[in-house]
Amino acid sequence: MQEREYEQEIDLREVFLLLKHNLIAIVATTLVSAIVGLMITMFLITPQYEASATMIVNTRQDQSATVTNDQITSAKNLVSTYSIIVRSDTVLMPVINNLKLSETYEELSKKVVVSAVDATQVMRISYQNPDPQYAKTVVQEITKVAPGVIQDMVEAGSVKVISEARVGTEPVSPSIKKNTAIAGILGMALIVAVVLIKELFNNTFKTSEDIQSRLGLTVLGVIPEID
Repeated sequence: MQEREYEQEIDLREVFLLLKHNLIAIVATTLVSAIVGLMITMFLITPQYEASATMIVNTRQDQSATVTNDQITSAKNLVSTYSIIVRSDTVLMPVINNLKLSETYEELSKKVVVSAVDATQVMRISYQNPDPQYAKTVVQEITKVAPGVIQDMVEAGSVKVISEARVGTEPVSPSIKKNTAIAGILGMALIVAVVLIKELFNNTFKTSEDIQSRLGLTVLGVIPEID
């Protein structure tokens, strides 16, 4: 057991020394990869802007009476049902026709995201597009069409807009910092793998310690290299 632990310690030390010996190549490859990732993100990936609006789900039409906890819980559960309706062709096809969009229903449905806000009865509708005004217009039209369709299909409850469609001034994707970091990490992992694999298939002896550790032979003498 002690012998195996010693050999493992020696192997880890050799790996550390190997990486240290190739430190310049590792650092250079990491920096180049990060720069490539930065350039691709900035010049080859189209920025996406996100527009969103929030709507509140109620289980009944009449809001004059006191709202109970059971009704709030039911409304939270209805968010999942309403999100399916919002992304259905019953809602999105009128949106496409009203705005005369070039997107098909399948394309638009994949980009529209409906989610509950903090597990409440409020749902958030969001949509991303390279054109911020286009994204805002689509979300606005969804909030106009969806309430009537939901009430007709569910035949109970209501959906009301809390906040109108808004779009951020900065793109939500791609993330320059994230992509640059990922590219740098991938480059570093690649060069480390290349160095280790190259060393793994290198069966030559470089020092007298290699002979002792790998062959178990005692070195009697070393011929020095003289210029």
